[in-house]
Order: sequence, then C-alpha cells, then structure tokens
Amino acid sequence: MSGGAGALLATMGALGLAPSAEASAKGAFAPPQPTDFSLTGRSANRVVILGAGIAGLATAYELGKAGYDCTILEALDRVGGRNWTIRGGDRVLELNHSFQVAKFSDGIYFNAGPTRLAQWMVTMDYCRELGVDLEIFTNSNAQAYIYHQHVGAPVRWRTAKADMYGYVAELLSRATDAGALDAALTAQDKERLIAFLSSFGAVGNKASGFRYTGTPRRGYSVNPGAGDQPGTVLGPVPSLSEVLASGVGQWFEFEHGYEQAMLMFHPVGGMDMIPRAFAARIGPERILLRSKVTKITNLQDGVEVEYRDHYGTTRKISADLCVAAMPPHILAKTAHNLGAEVQAALATPTVVNAGKIGLEYNRRWWELDEDIYGGITATDLDLTQILYPSYGYGSARGLVVGYYNFDAQANAYAALTSPERERRAIEQGIKIHGAKYRDELATSVSVAWNLQPNIEGAWVSWPSRQGAYQLLNKPAGHVYFAGDWLSHMIAWQSGALESARKVVMGLHQRVMNAN
Repeated sequence: MSGGAGALLATMGALGLAPSAEASAKGAFAPPQPTDFSLTGRSANRVVILGAGIAGLATAYELGKAGYDCTILEALDRVGGRNWTIRGGDRVLELNHSFQVAKFSDGIYFNAGPTRLAQWMVTMDYCRELGVDLEIFTNSNAQAYIYHQHVGAPVRWRTAKADMYGYVAELLSRATDAGALDAALTAQDKERLIAFLSSFGAVGNKASGFRYTGTPRRGYSVNPGAGDQPGTVLGPVPSLSEVLASGVGQWFEFEHGYEQAMLMFHPVGGMDMIPRAFAARIGPERILLRSKVTKITNLQDGVEVEYRDHYGTTRKISADLCVAAMPPHILAKTAHNLGAEVQAALATPTVVNAGKIGLEYNRRWWELDEDIYGGITATDLDLTQILYPSYGYGSARGLVVGYYNFDAQANAYAALTSPERERRAIEQGIKIHGAKYRDELATSVSVAWNLQPNIEGAWVSWPSRQGAYQLLNKPAGHVYFAGDWLSHMIAWQSGALESARKVVMGLHQRVMNAN
C-alpha cells in the first residue's frame, strides 16, 4: 500500500496535481498536508519550536496542517516576539530593571515593533488566510514634514519635492538644450526628455531658460476657496543653493524604496493581531509561555531541550526535530552541543538597536491644526522619524510615535530613564510642532529594543551572505534555524515568514524521505 501511494503521489506531481520536489526547489511553498502521511503510512513527527515570534508561530501553524505534534517554548509572557503592540495596562520591563505601565486610553495602541506591511509581502497572504483585517497605513504623506536643524524650520514634503524636482528639471533641461547630452541622445530623444522634464519639475519653456519659479505643487499659504478666493501659492521660492544646502533630497529614497512604497497596510486594532491569530489557530495548549530555553542537545535519534518554566523549575522536552526560531545572539548564549562552527556562526551577525516612544495626546492637533492625517516626518534630529497615526481619524485622542531611531541615536535614548526619554523627545519635537507638542501630552511609553529581555536587539546585520549565513540556513543535526535574520528581508515579518516556510518544506521533505 505504501509503495502504491508513493507512485500515485509521484504521478500526481508529474501531472501538476500535487506538489513536487521540483516545484519546491523553485521556491514555491508547498505546505504539508494530512494526506502526505495517510497515503504513505508514515506518522507525523514531534517537533519542538524555540520561540513564539512570527517565525516560530508560522512554523507550528504550517506543520500543524499535516498533524505534526508541535510544542512552542517561549520565554516571554506573550506571543509575537518583536511584534509587540502595547495597550493601556501593559507593562514594559527592561533589562536594567526599569519598569513602565502603559496608561493609554481605550482604543489607543502603540506598535512598538513592526509598523507596516508592503502589498507584495507574504504577510498579506497570511492576514487573509488567518482572517486578520487590514487597513491602509499612510507611509508617505505630502502634508508631513522634513526638518533639518541648520534650516531651522520644518518644510512640507510636497514643498521640498517640488523645489528639488523643479531645480533638477531646470538644470537638466538647460544641459540637454545646450547639447551637453548629444552623445547620448538623438534629436528626438532630447525633445522627449525636455517634454518630460517640463512635467516632472513644472519648469518654464525654452524662452524662459526652463526656469523653475514654483507652482501650486509647493502648497498654499492660504488655501483656495469659494467666490473670489483663488488661494495664495506658497512663496517665496528658495534658491537652488538653499535647496541643496537644506539636504531635503536625501529623504526621497525612503518613499521610493521597494519595501516602503505606498500603498502600505497594517492590521486593524494593532500589529499583534497577526501573532494572536496564529496562536489561536495553533492552540494555546501547544504554546508554553514563560518557558526559557536553557540547553539544546542534539541526539542521535532526535533532540532534547531543557527549559525553565514559569515556576523556575527546570524541565526537559524530547522531540524528533527542533526549530530554533530565537534571535541568533540569544541562541549563541544558550548551551548546546551543535558544535563550534555553529556557535561561531550564531555569533557572527551584528545586533542593531532601535527605539520608539508612543506619545498619547489629549487631542489630535496634527489633524486639527496642521492637516496631517498619517504619514512620517523625517528629521536629522536624534528622533530620526515622527510617525502620525493611520487609524482613529477624527477621534478625540491619538498616539504619535515621537521617535523611531536606530543605532547610536537609539543607544543614546536607551541609556536614559523613561521620563528622561520622554523629556528629550518632547524637547526635540517642539522644534517642529511648537509648544503644543509638550502642553497637550497625556502619557507616554518608550521601548529600547536592546533592553528587552530575551530579545536584546531590534534586528541583526550580516557582514556577508556567505559562510555563517549559509551554514545556519541548513539544519545542524536535528535542529533547524528560522527567523528574519536568515532571509533577505531582515527586520520584516515577511522575512520571518519566508524563512519559516523554507524550514517547513525542508523538514517535511526530510520526514517524508526517512526510511
């Protein structure tokens, strides 16, 4: 019977009616199915998964479809790992023993970790499959600001882009018309390029020297209205030298990046709706929270994992296979017998820090006073970014992410107490939004990811995708590794999901091919 079933599966694969090894090799995900075992007479293995972050949850979810007996060990008291949404009443404990309790109002939440989803990411597919409702995340907003300290005043994104594009179009039009590009362009090409630049930068015609003088694209100091109110176009236009000196052009790459381009999305009610949905499908009985892994032992016929439960008692769990979905630097500090080469590989990537603060305000002044509905203000202050909420439009209160910074800036804030972080963020934010940024604040919570227990960093950076990276993308005996850190989408949930799917296919194929 077993042999007949194998032949049947092979035939179905050749006809395109069942997943084949060739399809898997091409990168198409083939989730395990119960029939994989029922048709072959094999039984599903027992798998222990280390970490209930997105990679660990996705691994258990996909393996569970075929009946694998999965148990997840998670050191935290919640699922999601770096996917963490903080609401009123939640506690924030850091490694330095500092302690915060969120006092946010009902309906207010703070995504301390991931913030947005790109349309092309597999995360979107899982939201659909798991029934996680999505809404638009405004990643790029022409009404938000760019602020550079030496300029001294915030500039709307639309104004900065209009001026930069306008002067670039002016210069390139002049150069093209003067013959500077004759070696690269035909006469017809030159006409077409100049026509494009006229639209791109809103510049004048040849008679004016293709001069950029500003247009309504820059915005209005008085908006258009009814009757005899045509509006007042913003002015005066700064000089080319002033625009270049402002440095605003460096931020445009952000909104054009493939991972950052609009349109973007986020889950309704908070980013943690994703891990919550995974956990509900997996079953809470399979997820052991407050269970810190202390030792991983690869055996000849399986694996044994020691962990300390929420009572402080050391326990052991045995399984056929293990998927370690913990951060590499945390795994490197965990006892194991996987060998010196694996240990060196786990210690190879550099940990990157990031920090955020959620500022709840008594009223949504960014909408009421400044007409900003979502989006991001970019700055060279140590805040790096200010994010305005993409939910709750028109409601009474709201939460602004007062800083989202990285590396040295994040480390500087991490070294402060939570009141000091708030004070510093407010002092900087006042430079952009004025005194209301301080006066109308209700409460705040800050997160320094390098100080988060059992995480100790925002993400990692590899020196190369060779050597250690490739080694850890393969199993070490009965232990597999999964996480965004083993993908080309580090710091994105999509990277964690793609890594988990890769591991699931490799593990399942191993089980199916076992004698």
